Amino acid sequence: MLTDLQAAHAWIDVPAEPRDDELVQATRAITRESQWRRIDHSPEDVVVSRWEDSRGTSSHEATTPENCYFVGIALKPTRAKLTRERQIIFDGTMPAGSMYVSAPSRQLGVQFQAPSAFLHFHISTDHFPAEFSGTEGLNDLVLLRDPLAAQLARALIGRGDAADHRFTRCIGQTLAVHLTRLEPPRAKVNALPKWRLRRVEQYVADHFDRCLSLSELANVAGLSRMHFAAQFRAATGYRPREYLLNHRIEHAKTLLATTGRPLAEIALAVGFSTQAHFSTVFKRISGQSPARWRLASKGGRGEVEALPRSRPAADSDWIASAAA
Repeated sequence: MLTDLQAAHAWIDVPAEPRDDELVQATRAITRESQWRRIDHSPEDVVVSRWEDSRGTSSHEATTPENCYFVGIALKPTRAKLTRERQIIFDGTMPAGSMYVSAPSRQLGVQFQAPSAFLHFHISTDHFPAEFSGTEGLNDLVLLRDPLAAQLARALIGRGDAADHRFTRCIGQTLAVHLTRLEPPRAKVNALPKWRLRRVEQYVADHFDRCLSLSELANVAGLSRMHFAAQFRAATGYRPREYLLNHRIEHAKTLLATTGRPLAEIALAVGFSTQAHFSTVFKRISGQSPARWRLASKGGRGEVEALPRSRPAADSDWIASAAA
């Protein structure tokens, strides 16, 4: 599948520089949604749109058309509750790179409890095997931190307005193939209850600048280390240490974007003992060195850098799979 993505980069031509706003809108392959999941009718079998909402809270509802699957990929972390027919499908934190799927003709509601930004794929059922059209097919799946989905989103966002319809179609086809090959977990782990999760999140927010052990966080949650680690990952998509490192890096991004403090000083301020370790972790999580990210943030491009870097597909974290 990665080969398909690499091949797409090889044969897609970047369109010529547009002459006016009307031409830009005509050639843009990623449309902006004025309402959640609402796009104009299109004859394309793969349509990609972008949803952004800076409000702290908002509620929306939409029904997937009968001839396509809907896939959402988070461009930055958010909190959301997904519901269908009064049934809660997901309720918790969605890290950047989270993916969720809704089947044809299915209604889905969402309550965002933080600012959100998503890429939305509307992919024709023709790109999925026939057996996926039944009740056992893809529906109401929430997959946290899917590496390939994050990479595909990064490829589209990276091209910006230069992305054309052939390129977005290739990305959508690759995503469809990826979805049909995913396997749910053999055993389901209950997510950490919200009140325990918030207690841990607040503790990390208050003490992220010092060393925090798994035992310490488990004690805050009131659980054994083993149960806490499994339930925390089910609730957030992160292992506890990954969550701590991501929290440090997000705080570091704020300091990089809003202050002129040296990198070594920022590294110490967010809990790293050396600038070298800080730079290594920052690049692994965001895809850029701290210095390059600081430069990019001045141009307003820091948002997508939260997408996690690619890791083996077997590491994907299935969180919810509601019955159709």
